[in-house]
Amino acid sequence: MASWGEIERQAPELAHDARKLLEAHVHKTIATVRADGSPRISGIEAKFIEESDIGENLWIGSMPGSRKSADLAGDPRFALHSGSIDPPDWEGDAKVAGVVEEVEDPIRKRAIFEAMGADPDQIGLDSKLYRLDVRELAVTRLTEAKDELAVAWWNEAGGERRLTRK
Repeated sequence: MASWGEIERQAPELAHDARKLLEAHVHKTIATVRADGSPRISGIEAKFIEESDIGENLWIGSMPGSRKSADLAGDPRFALHSGSIDPPDWEGDAKVAGVVEEVEDPIRKRAIFEAMGADPDQIGLDSKLYRLDVRELAVTRLTEAKDELAVAWWNEAGGERRLTRK
């Protein structure tokens, strides 16, 4: 599993493009795995936050008792989609997949929630906080000529790869 900072070092252009797409919209879509193995999608916000001793990571929070938190407690796998706009203004999509690490240390939770722009006293430290350990990252967009799809992706096993398709 990789931190966002590690991906930036291994695939800087791809990480830059993905981050731009992920930060273009506040709301994103996350997929989790239900107890019966079926998928669940939910709206979510995700933020890039740097911790001095760990580096930069992608973070999500969740209300206590939420279905997505129950899903992640049973199976920590996720897939996150950046969200996009309709053609002809479509600039691409970013997709991130991996596993979450729940952060339970109250001091660390408070610091990350504050860095995310949330008031920990208002949302409560019983809210869930997850660091996203990234295993796959992909960006899909049109080529400059706008006549082909350009797909760039990274994963731990194969590193960075790119292709275009008609």
